[in-house]
Amino acid sequence: MATIEEQIQSLEDEITGTKYNKATSGHIGKLKAKIAALKKKREKAQAHSKSGGGADGFEVKKSGDATVALVGFPSVGKSSLISLLTDVESEAAGFAFTTLTCIPGVMDYKGAKIQILDLPGLIKGAAEGKGRGREILNVIRSCDMVLYVVDPFQKSHFEILHNELVRSGMRLNEKKPQAFITKTGRGGIVVRSTCPQPHLELSEIQGIVRSFGIISAEVTLRSVVTADEIVDALAENCIYSSAVIVINKIDLATPVDMRRSRGLLPKKWPVLPVSAKTEEGIDGMKDFIYDHLRFIRVYLKPQGQEADMVEPLIIKGGSTVEEVCRKLHRDFVRNFRFARVSGPSAKFDNQRVGLEHCMADGDILSIIIRR
Repeated sequence: MATIEEQIQSLEDEITGTKYNKATSGHIGKLKAKIAALKKKREKAQAHSKSGGGADGFEVKKSGDATVALVGFPSVGKSSLISLLTDVESEAAGFAFTTLTCIPGVMDYKGAKIQILDLPGLIKGAAEGKGRGREILNVIRSCDMVLYVVDPFQKSHFEILHNELVRSGMRLNEKKPQAFITKTGRGGIVVRSTCPQPHLELSEIQGIVRSFGIISAEVTLRSVVTADEIVDALAENCIYSSAVIVINKIDLATPVDMRRSRGLLPKKWPVLPVSAKTEEGIDGMKDFIYDHLRFIRVYLKPQGQEADMVEPLIIKGGSTVEEVCRKLHRDFVRNFRFARVSGPSAKFDNQRVGLEHCMADGDILSIIIRR
């Protein structure tokens, strides 16, 4: 009997040998669903085998206001960059695999503490475990932002790196599709959609779900989806996060090198050229990271006092009152009564809100707790 790895490889070979078009999209979706089901089975088996103890991993205690993972091939300059950006001295050398462990540093910038992780270089096959790839990818999946580091002289580095992150279940600079799949006891595969689905027929959606091993389920689609997005919803392991790209070693590159390098990168992604050697662009890189983490400022107003409009609290965009409370003191949520908000997120000044209220940049917040 073929192993899980052999079954996955056989299905991937079939996908590679199938020309993609409208007529074959459903079939390819079924194959991908079978692969996703096999990978889920493999993950469960691996988790069970590790429950009795395993090799040391790359567990990193998250700290600060956000965490950024530097992702790149060995010797693209990640270690030099983290030394310039943070308070850590990461060993750098002119040969591959200098960094063998995860080295965290903290960048203090504009009131935010940003943890930046210098990870061992990813190589092709990392998603399948090569070069301790799965351990490294698990750390990247837990971060708030991925910062790809490439140089202007390699033609396929970004494509290889991005493919490994995609294979690990990361969906970078993508919106999460509104696809919801709930198993039911009977009734077959029922599909309900609030909008037309130009990519897939009803029967193709049902076939993809069945290929994952589900016989009865309710499928609710609130946005246009592709076969890949249906598979992602079935796998339930995708991480939707932001990513930016830094091109290092521009001091060695010609204009032709830079044009070729940019042409190999996604057109709508943010890209910043820098040089760790000459420090060109490093100050801009700090702004670059800060801006793309989409921090917001919240001004705190203690009960019965004036608001502190000089030193705002820096939090991630989309944070709720509950997340602010947790950041300030562990007892604030337990003793929370209500909060009052003035500013962009409030309907009117001093609006009374609960823990679920979403904050906006420039808000003034008062938290009322039980004494």
